[in-house]
Amino acid sequence: EYETKDTDILAAFRVTPQPGVPPEEAGAAVAAESSTGTWTTVWTDGLTSLDRYKGRCYNIEPVLGETDQYICYVAYPLDLFEEGSVTNMFTSIVGNVFGFKALRALRLEDLLIPTAYIKTFQGPPHGIQVERDKLNKYGRPLLGCTIKPKLGLSAKNYGRACYECL
Repeated sequence: EYETKDTDILAAFRVTPQPGVPPEEAGAAVAAESSTGTWTTVWTDGLTSLDRYKGRCYNIEPVLGETDQYICYVAYPLDLFEEGSVTNMFTSIVGNVFGFKALRALRLEDLLIPTAYIKTFQGPPHGIQVERDKLNKYGRPLLGCTIKPKLGLSAKNYGRACYECL
């Protein structure tokens, strides 16, 4: 039995195991594969103790009204993640686990990010008023977007598309 800590990142996965795979095994596999585990033995396994980095499946509940579906709750220690990196966090938690053969289906349903991790993000170097002053835009939302298509526009048309976003 694992007791979660205030500093753990907590994830809830909807899991549908392959026939014959017990939900406890599926939950443990999701926790391992999305943290320190791998599908094969690697020579570096013996070089360090991975116990402080591994994800732990601490609870499993059947999904009401669904056959062979479970919510597997997984806790990840902050030591597993690079500070201030959403990319690193999501790559670790959801990057490789969705192709895991022990599962018929997997979906990340919820994610609780603790304050201790949120505080590692530095945020912008200044506030919204400085951005509004630089852009000379007031009284409306400021939006960011990716220009589509991302490739293939001439410099002139790309500039035009950017201008239209303003």
